[in-house]
Amino acid sequence: MAVPPSYSDLGKSAKDIFSKGYGFGVVKLDLKTKSQSGVEFSTSGSSNTDSGKATGSLETKYKMKELGLTFNQKWNTDNTLSTGVTLEDQLADGLKLTFDTSFVPNTGKKSGKLKTGYKRDYINLGCDVDFDFAGPVIHGAAVLGYEGWLAGYQVAFDTAKSKLAQNNFALGYKAGDFQLHTNVNDGTEFGGSIYQKVNDKLETAVNLAWTAGSNNTRFGIAAKYQLDTDTAISAKVNNASLIGIGYTQTLRPGVKLTLSGLVDGKNFNAGGHKIGLGFELEA
Repeated sequence: MAVPPSYSDLGKSAKDIFSKGYGFGVVKLDLKTKSQSGVEFSTSGSSNTDSGKATGSLETKYKMKELGLTFNQKWNTDNTLSTGVTLEDQLADGLKLTFDTSFVPNTGKKSGKLKTGYKRDYINLGCDVDFDFAGPVIHGAAVLGYEGWLAGYQVAFDTAKSKLAQNNFALGYKAGDFQLHTNVNDGTEFGGSIYQKVNDKLETAVNLAWTAGSNNTRFGIAAKYQLDTDTAISAKVNNASLIGIGYTQTLRPGVKLTLSGLVDGKNFNAGGHKIGLGFELEA
């Protein structure tokens, strides 16, 4: 049995079919480079076509493999500075420790988070602590896996208020080209997804969600088809008659273009549809 995924990655295959290959209402440019010394640079800029607001971020990452250390720094146009240090597989096999800090010069606000993770065969554990002057918030998660079955639990405890801020359960099954995921969040949000890799070119996914006390059930269907090694098309539709289409083209190694559009099927003649453009460079 391989190491099960973390709680946040449960049902990830279905989530990716619904999210990757789209960028509605945004024009985005991503650039990734790596220096000779091993420092990785990631630059991202985007503009919202509705509001015209432009945002950007710069991230650097440096890994010291012999010591199991990773240093990460990030800055964005909201003027937030963050720094992270990760130590992995040094104190014990499968143990990962991360300390993240952030600082907003405009307001002087500071925050910190300590993340711990431990993964071995059949089990994946995580515990995070958000440091706050009023009192830290403790996040815990555990996923158990056996013969394709996955069971997970996620909890958050607010020490300032002395009460649970989050209480989630998940159950899933993974078997090669088929994945099933169900979850219950705080006893009121119910969700599920099914992922299937039909063949080497076609992937499909279905998701649904329901809120206690409401008769409104939300569901959607999505698919991704690989035309060739460089070209893929994606499509999705939900019960609100929102239709999304995405086209991804690898122009050359390290250069990727993404075009996407969102159509409101209920108000086709009224307009309000969205388009998106993404451009990724990696060297």
